[in-house]
Amino acid sequence: MKTNNKFSGIFVPVIIFIFFLFNNLSAQIAVKDFFRNPESTNYLISPDGSFISYLSPFENKMNIFVLELATNKVTRVTSEKETNINTYYWVTDKRLIYLKDNNNDENYKLYAVDFNGKKLKPLIEIENVKTQIITQLEGSTNNIIVGLNKRNPQVFDPYRLNIETGELTMLGENTGSIQKWLPDHQGNLRIAVSSDGVNTNILYRPTESDEFKTIYKCNFKERFNPMLFTLDDKNLIASTNIGRDKVAIIKFDVSTGKEIEIVYENTDYDIERLFWSPLRKELDFVEYSSSKIERFFFNEDMKKMMERIGNELKNYEIHIVDNDIKETKFVIYAYNDKTLGAYYLYDKVKDALSKIGDVSPWLKEEAMAETKPIEFKTRDGLTIQGYLTIPKGKEQKDLPVVVVPHDNPYLSRDKWGLNPEVQFLANRGYAVLQMNYRGSWGYGKKFREMGFKQWGKNMQNDIIDGVNWLIEQGIADKKRIAIYGFNYGGYTALAGLTFTPDIFACGIDYAGIPNLFSYIRSFPSYLKAQLKMSYETICDPNNDTIYMKEASPLFFIDKISAPLLIAHGARDQKVNKGEVDQIVEALRAKNIDVEYLVKNNEGHGFLNEENKFALYETIDKFLYKYIGEGRQQK
Repeated sequence: MKTNNKFSGIFVPVIIFIFFLFNNLSAQIAVKDFFRNPESTNYLISPDGSFISYLSPFENKMNIFVLELATNKVTRVTSEKETNINTYYWVTDKRLIYLKDNNNDENYKLYAVDFNGKKLKPLIEIENVKTQIITQLEGSTNNIIVGLNKRNPQVFDPYRLNIETGELTMLGENTGSIQKWLPDHQGNLRIAVSSDGVNTNILYRPTESDEFKTIYKCNFKERFNPMLFTLDDKNLIASTNIGRDKVAIIKFDVSTGKEIEIVYENTDYDIERLFWSPLRKELDFVEYSSSKIERFFFNEDMKKMMERIGNELKNYEIHIVDNDIKETKFVIYAYNDKTLGAYYLYDKVKDALSKIGDVSPWLKEEAMAETKPIEFKTRDGLTIQGYLTIPKGKEQKDLPVVVVPHDNPYLSRDKWGLNPEVQFLANRGYAVLQMNYRGSWGYGKKFREMGFKQWGKNMQNDIIDGVNWLIEQGIADKKRIAIYGFNYGGYTALAGLTFTPDIFACGIDYAGIPNLFSYIRSFPSYLKAQLKMSYETICDPNNDTIYMKEASPLFFIDKISAPLLIAHGARDQKVNKGEVDQIVEALRAKNIDVEYLVKNNEGHGFLNEENKFALYETIDKFLYKYIGEGRQQK
């Protein structure tokens, strides 16, 4: 076909101009889009496969919705307006249970409701008592096992709960240190794990009428986690690093207290999860994390199914999150570093995969930055793995950087996937460095123990060595590096500005820990066991006072010279707000720029959506001023 070239000389430049203008105008994504409640999440399927449930906002709070697959009819099952629902389960083909914190005091109550929102019934609604769901029971339509601290506020006793009648049957008395209970495949509670925080005892009883007796002992440095009974209910399948560096899956003899055989182990990483089939009575696969999720399959049919789904959802990590009792319908969660993901329903009989919901569809993959696995060497020769996110469209050179150390050392690590905070920062033009410093979980016993009592010491050095690696690689502009984190991450921000004041241009402390003395004293009574472990991993106030003072930023405020943003909840029971106030007052007396964002209706971390928006909008302006374009314009 003949074309009209009359305006071709003008048309092409105009189109290019409009394209770049549009991209520039739309490049910065609104703060709310990164941090608002998901459109839908936590998908589950009813036991008979007739209904799909999920959580979605109603009046800005997360509530339960149910999709009937035969009709595509959606029903809002709950109507909570004051608090989010986070934990819920199907217990029969048509009935669900959920936990709710009515007074923001963490004393969760338990409720049951039908798939259509009818027959709402409080099952456990005891004042000043916290409810835990210990487990659902195989083959039982009316019973679950719950934990209640009504006898003693410091411990949780196990009860069998009939969800139709509300009848509670006590299954054992927590002697004061039992942290976990495990039933066999018939629903009989036969294993208890007792820990004082330092020493762990595995307790066993042949029947519920017998007394629990100790069959194995280990200390907190070793891991022995009973996962399920063997399929004949005679022995245990457990994860453990006893006698080895990495956590492996083993078979364990309850009569002799000895390991029978290794089910699976990896030479480089701890095994994290085990999947098995209650229907087929077989183990399916294990998962562990290198730079991404990896699996070892025991069952060839399951391997083929996961490969088939993976082939259709290329470039995504996929996880089975639930299935019906016949194992013919599977809820699949798929995500990557550029999307919070979507949920799919895989019908194995029809071999059909269909999307059932997006988590945050307003965050477009094409607008997100790529997160790449990296590794670097520390000053003492240790290899640290982590992730680097470069702003989309930016050259990997002389960039402003935000360092984001993860929270919860010894129990967690950073993993590959979309992190809203990271993508928000990258969208504002900052490279983001995450690293699994020594002490992080997943790399074996030795790596974890290297972080014991290293707050402000070698753990902090790993962070600084990561920054120096970025500078050596030419990625970071050494004059525009910030550090930001929550809780322990907030501690690293305070420690970074205190102990290495020449490294960071500014810092952001979100509910960070300024003083190890008061932090250790703030543990609630029901975390008494964790307190003892913290004496061994973090600090012992009876023996480590010199170290505790040396590692507490509160005592070295005078060394801080860089601008600081602090965000804190007035109701925080873990971090003393009075000490945070001291830091703010002392720095302001020195005419150092300190922004202090306090929310009176929050505790340890901001849960309310409007407060999260305020936090990240403040962070946005703060970083712009000190390491962003605002700094360059001065």
